Amino acid sequence: MKKTVATQGAPQALGPYSQGLRVSAAETLYCSGQVGINPQTGDFAGEQVEVQAKQALENIKAIVTAAGFEVAEIVKMTVFMTEITDFKKVNEVYADFFKEVTQLPARSAVGVQALPADAKVEIEAFAVHQHQ
Repeated sequence: MKKTVATQGAPQALGPYSQGLRVSAAETLYCSGQVGINPQTGDFAGEQVEVQAKQALENIKAIVTAAGFEVAEIVKMTVFMTEITDFKKVNEVYADFFKEVTQLPARSAVGVQALPADAKVEIEAFAVHQHQ
Protein backbone atom coordinates (compact mmCIF):
# COMPACT_ATOMS: atom_id res chain seq x y z
CA MET A 1 0.00 0.00 0.00
CA LYS A 2 1.28 3.47 -0.72
CA LYS A 3 0.48 6.63 1.17
CA THR A 4 1.29 10.18 0.12
CA VAL A 5 3.55 12.03 2.53
CA ALA A 6 3.00 15.79 2.61
CA THR A 7 4.38 18.21 5.16
CA GLN A 8 4.57 21.95 5.63
CA GLY A 9 8.08 21.31 6.99
CA ALA A 10 9.40 21.00 3.41
CA PRO A 11 8.72 23.17 0.35
CA GLN A 12 5.59 22.30 -1.60
CA ALA A 13 6.09 20.51 -4.93
CA LEU A 14 7.09 22.75 -7.83
CA GLY A 15 5.19 20.53 -10.27
CA PRO A 16 3.07 17.39 -10.63
CA TYR A 17 4.78 15.15 -8.08
CA SER A 18 4.51 14.18 -4.42
CA GLN A 19 6.94 15.25 -1.71
CA GLY A 20 7.18 11.58 -0.76
CA LEU A 21 5.40 8.25 -0.79
CA ARG A 22 5.45 5.68 2.00
CA VAL A 23 5.24 2.14 0.62
CA SER A 24 4.69 -1.08 2.53
CA ALA A 25 6.48 -4.29 1.52
CA ALA A 26 5.68 -5.31 -2.05
CA GLU A 27 7.25 -6.23 -5.38
CA THR A 28 9.50 -3.55 -6.84
CA LEU A 29 10.48 -2.63 -10.39
CA TYR A 30 13.48 -0.50 -11.30
CA CYS A 31 13.27 0.94 -14.82
CA SER A 32 16.52 2.00 -16.43
CA GLY A 33 16.64 5.50 -17.82
CA GLN A 34 14.68 5.88 -21.03
CA VAL A 35 15.33 8.41 -23.77
CA GLY A 36 12.93 9.46 -26.52
CA ILE A 37 13.77 6.71 -28.98
CA ASN A 38 10.82 5.12 -30.75
CA PRO A 39 11.24 1.33 -30.36
CA GLN A 40 9.72 0.65 -33.80
CA THR A 41 12.10 2.89 -35.74
CA GLY A 42 15.16 3.01 -33.48
CA ASP A 43 15.27 6.78 -34.02
CA PHE A 44 14.34 9.66 -31.76
CA ALA A 45 10.62 10.42 -31.91
CA GLY A 46 11.55 14.03 -32.73
CA GLU A 47 14.05 16.78 -32.05
CA GLN A 48 11.96 18.79 -29.58
CA VAL A 49 12.42 18.06 -25.88
CA GLU A 50 8.64 17.70 -25.44
CA VAL A 51 8.46 14.95 -28.07
CA GLN A 52 11.45 13.15 -26.59
CA ALA A 53 10.01 13.40 -23.07
CA LYS A 54 6.65 12.00 -24.21
CA GLN A 55 8.35 9.06 -25.93
CA ALA A 56 10.59 8.39 -22.91
CA LEU A 57 7.49 8.25 -20.71
CA GLU A 58 5.75 5.92 -23.19
CA ASN A 59 8.84 3.69 -23.11
CA ILE A 60 8.62 3.59 -19.31
CA LYS A 61 4.92 2.77 -19.54
CA ALA A 62 5.74 -0.15 -21.85
CA ILE A 63 8.30 -1.52 -19.38
CA VAL A 64 5.98 -1.07 -16.41
CA THR A 65 3.14 -2.79 -18.26
CA ALA A 66 5.38 -5.64 -19.45
CA ALA A 67 6.28 -6.27 -15.80
CA GLY A 68 2.60 -6.54 -14.86
CA PHE A 69 2.55 -3.20 -13.08
CA GLU A 70 0.44 -0.08 -13.72
CA VAL A 71 1.57 3.51 -14.27
CA ALA A 72 -0.22 4.41 -11.02
CA GLU A 73 2.25 2.13 -9.19
CA ILE A 74 5.25 4.31 -10.11
CA VAL A 75 6.50 5.80 -6.84
CA LYS A 76 9.68 7.67 -7.86
CA MET A 77 11.02 9.16 -11.08
CA THR A 78 14.18 11.01 -11.97
CA VAL A 79 14.24 13.33 -14.99
CA PHE A 80 17.60 14.29 -16.51
CA MET A 81 17.70 17.22 -18.97
CA THR A 82 20.60 18.64 -20.94
CA GLU A 83 18.93 22.06 -20.68
CA ILE A 84 17.38 22.66 -17.25
CA THR A 85 15.56 25.60 -18.84
CA ASP A 86 13.41 22.93 -20.54
CA PHE A 87 11.94 22.11 -17.10
CA LYS A 88 8.60 23.82 -17.83
CA LYS A 89 8.17 22.07 -21.19
CA VAL A 90 9.02 18.66 -19.74
CA ASN A 91 6.81 19.35 -16.72
CA GLU A 92 3.80 19.90 -19.00
CA VAL A 93 4.37 16.57 -20.77
CA TYR A 94 4.93 14.87 -17.42
CA ALA A 95 1.70 16.32 -15.98
CA ASP A 96 -0.27 15.10 -19.00
CA PHE A 97 1.24 11.61 -18.67
CA PHE A 98 0.09 11.37 -15.03
CA LYS A 99 -3.29 13.15 -15.45
CA GLU A 100 -5.24 9.98 -14.52
CA VAL A 101 -3.10 9.19 -11.45
CA THR A 102 -4.40 10.35 -8.06
CA GLN A 103 -1.15 9.81 -6.12
CA LEU A 104 1.68 11.37 -8.08
CA PRO A 105 5.13 9.84 -7.74
CA ALA A 106 7.98 11.57 -5.97
CA ARG A 107 10.37 13.10 -8.50
CA SER A 108 13.75 14.72 -9.01
CA ALA A 109 14.71 16.85 -12.01
CA VAL A 110 18.39 17.30 -12.79
CA GLY A 111 20.31 19.32 -15.35
CA VAL A 112 23.19 17.35 -16.88
CA GLN A 113 25.92 18.13 -19.38
CA ALA A 114 25.08 15.35 -21.84
CA LEU A 115 22.98 12.20 -22.27
CA PRO A 116 23.45 9.01 -24.32
CA ALA A 117 22.91 9.35 -28.09
CA ASP A 118 22.65 13.15 -27.66
CA ALA A 119 19.19 12.82 -26.11
CA LYS A 120 17.70 15.97 -24.62
CA VAL A 121 15.94 14.15 -21.78
CA GLU A 122 16.24 10.81 -19.97
CA ILE A 123 13.73 9.51 -17.42
CA GLU A 124 14.04 6.61 -14.99
CA ALA A 125 11.35 5.10 -12.78
CA PHE A 126 10.85 2.97 -9.69
CA ALA A 127 7.50 1.20 -9.22
CA VAL A 128 5.94 -0.82 -6.41
CA HIS A 129 3.28 -3.50 -6.96
CA GLN A 130 0.99 -4.19 -4.04
CA HIS A 131 -0.10 -7.76 -3.44
CA GLN A 132 -3.83 -8.00 -2.89
